Amino acid sequence: MTQNISTINQAAAAYLQSVQSGRRLNTYKSYKNAINKYLDILIQNDISINNPPSTLPMESIVWAIEALNDYSIATERLYLTAITGFFEFLFAENIASPNLPRIRSIITRRARRPMQRLPQFPKDNIEKVINYVINYAIPGNNNKNTAAVRLRILRDKAFVLVLADTGLRVHEACNLDRGNIDWAEAKAIVMIKGGRESVVRFSVRSLEALRLYITERSYLDGQSGKPLSSLPLFARHDRGAGKKLKRITPTTGRNIVNQYVSEILGPESIGTITPHSFRHYFVTVVLKASGNLKLAQELARHRNIAITQRYAHLSDDELDKGYHHIFNQPNAQEK
Repeated sequence: MTQNISTINQAAAAYLQSVQSGRRLNTYKSYKNAINKYLDILIQNDISINNPPSTLPMESIVWAIEALNDYSIATERLYLTAITGFFEFLFAENIASPNLPRIRSIITRRARRPMQRLPQFPKDNIEKVINYVINYAIPGNNNKNTAAVRLRILRDKAFVLVLADTGLRVHEACNLDRGNIDWAEAKAIVMIKGGRESVVRFSVRSLEALRLYITERSYLDGQSGKPLSSLPLFARHDRGAGKKLKRITPTTGRNIVNQYVSEILGPESIGTITPHSFRHYFVTVVLKASGNLKLAQELARHRNIAITQRYAHLSDDELDKGYHHIFNQPNAQEK
């Protein structure tokens, strides 16, 4: 592919051909637009695209960044990724020897950074779900059918309270085994995002809900023939599982939340609260109660405190009250 490449234009065409053969059509189209834009930038700066690829100036990266200022940040980042890929292609195919670390450094320092979205979630509605779960009536254990219903309700109550009071991600909660829980210490060692082990703490109400659930299904656990510590903390209780103790999946976890949301807020509200919404809720509760950013970071198991800091604005009620007192009182701005 690279034997007869002697110009920047030919190198660009070869690069796009490699993208077309290995990427989706939409990606190829975006990269093609990016490279055509880059070639136009070169021409506008008196660089002939018939020059050898080895003559590409480092300044062309700066020119590209400046020319992309009128584009959205997302488009700018996409185009710069495509242009960086072009230089990586030149290096990998021995067409030229660009200074790739220098190129990446220029982009890191000069390109615009996307604004992080503040976590958005309906706090009041989440609290409605939590209160509903706590007060949900458990049917009597009169027959086989109600026994299965009781198990599911106890499991679902425990699952939601664990999400709300631990900040666990849905897959982390689903992967818990009975043996992970230290009931005396109200803690668990869990495998979290990034393949790291971490300590998770449990509230009194979440542990109580778990105890009720585990006690209710003790006959199933005893019949499993497996060590109790190896059994999933949250198990399936449906016809497909039968008497086997199969672990619930994140899909089941999302369905549990959706069911409660539908019952409390209506079917149209499904999707406004997800299992991850409870993690957002957990961080804000910690911040509001303690005002301690470092504590919230550790309890949420965020590697970077900047992630936790995104939640700080949600817990600062005093600033909100002060602002509204100044600007929203009758005739406040006329004083």
